[in-house]
Amino acid sequence: MRTNDAQMLVLSALADGPLHGYGVNATIERMTGNRLGRGSLSSALSRLRDKGLVEQLAGEGRRRPLRLTEDGRATLERELAALAEVTGRMFETAVPDRAGYLDRLAATDPGRTYKELALAALDVRPGQLVLDLGCGPGTDLPAFAAAAGPDGRVIGVDDDPRMVRLAHERTAALPTVEVLRADVHALPLPDGCADRAHTDRLLQHVADVPGVLAQARRVLRPGGRLVAAEPDWDTLALDHPDLEIARGYTRHIADRIVRNSVVGRQLPRLAARQGFTVSQVTPVTTVLRDLRTADQILGLQRNTERAVAAGYLTRVQATSLLTHLAEGPFFAAVTLHVVTAERTD
Repeated sequence: MRTNDAQMLVLSALADGPLHGYGVNATIERMTGNRLGRGSLSSALSRLRDKGLVEQLAGEGRRRPLRLTEDGRATLERELAALAEVTGRMFETAVPDRAGYLDRLAATDPGRTYKELALAALDVRPGQLVLDLGCGPGTDLPAFAAAAGPDGRVIGVDDDPRMVRLAHERTAALPTVEVLRADVHALPLPDGCADRAHTDRLLQHVADVPGVLAQARRVLRPGGRLVAAEPDWDTLALDHPDLEIARGYTRHIADRIVRNSVVGRQLPRLAARQGFTVSQVTPVTTVLRDLRTADQILGLQRNTERAVAAGYLTRVQATSLLTHLAEGPFFAAVTLHVVTAERTD
């Protein structure tokens, strides 16, 4: 059987409990976007009954509900496992290391787009001191150094020793760049020392967003500028005929995977409460139509499996989601906000 086989669709529809025939077709429509024709449904049900994979419950009349037999459930589980093996070849299964993930994201078209926008908003001038908070492997440090020029200075800050080492190695030929291993919640820098501060998807992970914003404001000079690029994972939209499946995936990401999943929308308010003047908020909606690019950013199979374990999706829903995404056409979108704020006192 394949996912588009009528018999497989009927078995999948009955996975969560007994249904009447019209309920079976309604469930199939939610899963696939299309109902089976009357002849296809009748034929599938007849063949499944003949194989002993479905049975009708006791009741009166012809419209008795149907359910899976033990053999039917075992068959469904085997088919789902086979489908998972096939779709698994199209998705990444290993969790990428942090440096590799950041490098790959920066190299995608969506990554380049919002990074260019953030750099323009930062408006680094020659001779300025620029802080990159949560600099990771140093992806953005060369661009900041080029903008600040030979009389400027760039300081990258990260608390991960491997990220600090990689950033050191990648900027070794740039004499104006320094990399510190430090906690962004307690920056080892004097008050009012910097002209510009930058975060790129840092605040979604920190323990105390207001605390980090307060630190950024403290180390900026009056007139200094903060540019923060942060996502709103609650805006993540995957195309699937059954909206509940797509929403289940997004709810899991927002509830369980990302600590501060909606910080992008919260950032203007949180920055203002720390004394910043928010001058601009630019939403950047990334539209993904290539499965492999999306998988590099979203970890589709890994996070679908986690959603099943956490109870946000059933195994049938997860297989339906991954199969649909693999077969295409693929569509996903998520919005990130580039927030520009100044210390005006």
